[in-house]
Amino acid sequence: MKPILKLYRGYANEQELIVMGHVFKPTSKEDYDFQKKNFKNAISVIRMFRIKTQANADVYLHLNGKKIHTRTLHDGYFKFCIPYSELGTGWLEYKVSIFYENEAIEETSSFIKPHIGNYGFISDIDDTFIVSHTRNPFRKLYILLFRNVFNRKVFEDVAAHYQALSSAGRNNKMEKNAFFYVSSSEWNLYRFITQFTEINELPRAVLLLKDIKTSLTDLFITGRGDHNHKFEKIKHILEFYPNLQYTLLGDDSQHDAYLYEAICKIFPVNVKAVYIRQTGKHKKEKITASLNNISELDVAICYFKKSSEAIAHSKKIGLIF
Repeated sequence: MKPILKLYRGYANEQELIVMGHVFKPTSKEDYDFQKKNFKNAISVIRMFRIKTQANADVYLHLNGKKIHTRTLHDGYFKFCIPYSELGTGWLEYKVSIFYENEAIEETSSFIKPHIGNYGFISDIDDTFIVSHTRNPFRKLYILLFRNVFNRKVFEDVAAHYQALSSAGRNNKMEKNAFFYVSSSEWNLYRFITQFTEINELPRAVLLLKDIKTSLTDLFITGRGDHNHKFEKIKHILEFYPNLQYTLLGDDSQHDAYLYEAICKIFPVNVKAVYIRQTGKHKKEKITASLNNISELDVAICYFKKSSEAIAHSKKIGLIF
């Protein structure tokens, strides 16, 4: 058995490249199978939360003829933040390797260096574009365990909205705007989320998730708890790409509106619009109040039930055509 190397999508600007991943201890357990159903799917999901990480493992980034060395943190996570001024935009490849008994284990992934443009998009995941029933923790857990990636639902018209946003302000339709999916879900669910977005034709995006979990008990509280990590990740993106105008997309099942309000107050010229999906039968007064605060900062707001409403709003404010 060999260690397992997992890479995640990274991102770059004109000065810096950030790529990341995990190293896991050798295991005989098979990787998550997206096509399994019912109890077999549940077993696969449980295994994702029982994986063991490898601390202090040597990791090598191969980029433009250079080999850069680091080591994993206590939870097996590694992150390369390195100076970067190479030409090229769009999605670009990078390679990482580890060694086990003098044998190289290599994986490749990609990072985005956005095309020159005006817009960036940051979206939550659960109950923003994937139906998760976050307001009902038991139902959310049941769906996670017993519905495979092909049986999970996406909100109607959300893919059309996101695809239109990914081309907003672009004359060249081959050039897409940078998309980020920021969630309180853990890195354990990275492959599930990326596969889901590909199946449902959502824009290719960088994912920024919570620290990986390695205990079965963590499965029962996945996506819950402190949401400060989401605020810090969003704040980091706006600082990393300070010249973009951002649209923030979330829902009213947790704290998205309040996080976005704080972001708008700290970055008063960087946010163009905020979209919040209504997940219950009625709009929430506190969410409405928070969005009103945002609107007073000259940020367009849309508290919507159906994505068709969000599309109409994006057209109204000239974000999409």
